[in-house]
Amino acid sequence: MPRLSGRTTLATVAASAGVSVATVSKVLNGRSDVSESTRARVQEVLREHEYVGRRPEPVERPSVELFYQGFLNSYSVEVIQGVVDAGQAAEVDVVVTSRPKHSQSRSSGRAQPWVRELAATGRRAAIGITSELTAADLAALSRARLPLVVVDPLNIAQPDVTSVGSTNFAGGMAATQHLLSLGHRRIAYLGGPPTSGCNQARMNGFRGAMEAAGAPVPKEYVWLREFLYEDGLAGGAALLDLPEPPTAIFAGSDEVALGALEAARARGLRVPEQLSVVGFDDTQVARLASPQLTTIRQPLREMGAVALRTALQLAAGEKVDSHHVELATQLIVRSSAAEPALEPAVS
Repeated sequence: MPRLSGRTTLATVAASAGVSVATVSKVLNGRSDVSESTRARVQEVLREHEYVGRRPEPVERPSVELFYQGFLNSYSVEVIQGVVDAGQAAEVDVVVTSRPKHSQSRSSGRAQPWVRELAATGRRAAIGITSELTAADLAALSRARLPLVVVDPLNIAQPDVTSVGSTNFAGGMAATQHLLSLGHRRIAYLGGPPTSGCNQARMNGFRGAMEAAGAPVPKEYVWLREFLYEDGLAGGAALLDLPEPPTAIFAGSDEVALGALEAARARGLRVPEQLSVVGFDDTQVARLASPQLTTIRQPLREMGAVALRTALQLAAGEKVDSHHVELATQLIVRSSAAEPALEPAVS
């Protein structure tokens, strides 16, 4: 059968097959009121002329907004991967954006433009990672009827804000008890922002373990800044330059721990022979460190997945079992902590 030139239409297919346009349409739509011989003839013509019908309208997939503040680090990348993977499984688009920590709109307390943008683009929900949100942010999200789930919130104390985290207090205790079991008593805590809920829980776990062991915690043994490598470097230097430095450091994140390792290296201290370091998170950098980092594992990807599933539940108007979900932490022993070195004999 000669192929027709130009764009193939229903009319040209019908003329070639010797049937009506309506019959061709019935064949394309799978209607049953067409004889088998006619159907076969029309389908043959469609194949011969490589007929491409009108493309169906694209089905709009639901989407959620995943935002973070500051710079991406090993912790946030793991959480984002968990959200994205869960979104793919649920056939939901995840749009990742960065929001500045401070802006004129945030300080003014007015309705937040970013929330209006989310509502205008049809987002079903918003997920924040270690984000600092104001009362104006929360009010704007509520007015827009956009459910919010926060992973490790920095400053949210409201009981009605849904959040996902880990057993930070238990993790802080486990890290400190491990160092105590090795024989350390001069243990310092090198942590994150004082207002951060997860930092407070880790530090309280540290203090609880130290108090239970009867080990004092001098004021200068607690150093708080951010969960960043640079802060670990500065804090580690401050701790190690004390007249009586600690023999072990419990760091509130793996990146902070890496900064402490570098501070020790710069002072000629060997880890773990002369200084033990324990981190928190168990991100990839813990395994890439030298020595490999003993740390507290947070199920970061699962935390992201739980945040995504919870956000979708709220968007669907479903009730959630708890406004705050904590996933279990686990001590991972590697090679950055050991028994403390013997004090040199006093002559």
